[in-house]
Amino acid sequence: MASKIVGLGMYAPPKKLSNHDLEKMVETSDSWIVERTGIRFRRISDPGTNNSDLALAASRKALADAGVRPEDLDLILIGTCSPDMVIPSTACFLQMKLGASNAFAMDVIAACSGFLYGLSVADAFIRSGRAKKALVVGSEVLSPLLDYTDRSTCILFGDGAGAAVLTECPEGDGILSCHMQSDGNLWELIQIPGPGTVNPLTPDMISQKLHCLRMSGNETFKHAVTKMGDVAMKVLADAGYGVDDLALVVPHQANLRIISAVGKRLGVTAEKVFVNVDKYGNTSAASIPLALAEAKAQNRIASGDLVLLVAFGSGLTWGAVLMRM
Repeated sequence: MASKIVGLGMYAPPKKLSNHDLEKMVETSDSWIVERTGIRFRRISDPGTNNSDLALAASRKALADAGVRPEDLDLILIGTCSPDMVIPSTACFLQMKLGASNAFAMDVIAACSGFLYGLSVADAFIRSGRAKKALVVGSEVLSPLLDYTDRSTCILFGDGAGAAVLTECPEGDGILSCHMQSDGNLWELIQIPGPGTVNPLTPDMISQKLHCLRMSGNETFKHAVTKMGDVAMKVLADAGYGVDDLALVVPHQANLRIISAVGKRLGVTAEKVFVNVDKYGNTSAASIPLALAEAKAQNRIASGDLVLLVAFGSGLTWGAVLMRM
């Protein structure tokens, strides 16, 4: 048996933070942000909103789309780097809120690659017979982890969630190939330094903003384009398909320059690359499932289409999934 996605759902907080809003907060401009990132808006959660709240909204839509009840789930995975708490896992909070009493739940920490890592794990559990129905979520509330005096990061990121329900299917349908990779030697490129055992929670940690996201943008760009392109070609080759067979590529929505560069590296036309980074910004692990759900809602994908998902994130982590809808 293999696994396939049978339901998709997404949720983005209603509050929009525009480039013009950011002009009042940090030294930047709408034209500068659009030219370098393609982002015009990002969604920001209200104070007191938890990651699991966003995950719950997206999951309910995915379950309804799939016609699956929460109690039918065997497995819940959440890809996130902005959990409700250090422990317990955000997936356990989601299990409680859904009433998915028969599922076991855990978080997958792979930053922007988190959803694809989770998809790969769920696929393996279903193929092994250890699960029949799984819920895989990418959900982030990154806004409290941003330094709004650092224009290199605060202009990029937003909050959101996307979810997918997976079930069994015959081999040759659904997910055809997965490949995940990582390189811890490059951990410094994208990081949130604390709190943790390296940087314990102290007044100095807060005053130095070690709890905020930091990124080396130029180096990240080069690695992202190369590694996403290479891993995408690997899953295509492993499954015996070529770029021309693809109906749609859904890349991690980091910024438009990276998305465009990956598309060119793969040799796919712009029309085959799904983009919604202009509306939501970089939502890390939520990026791909949110984009995939929106692509389905816009009728950009149909049953039988060959779709490529590809991501890159802190760790460094990267991966790709090839699937037939």
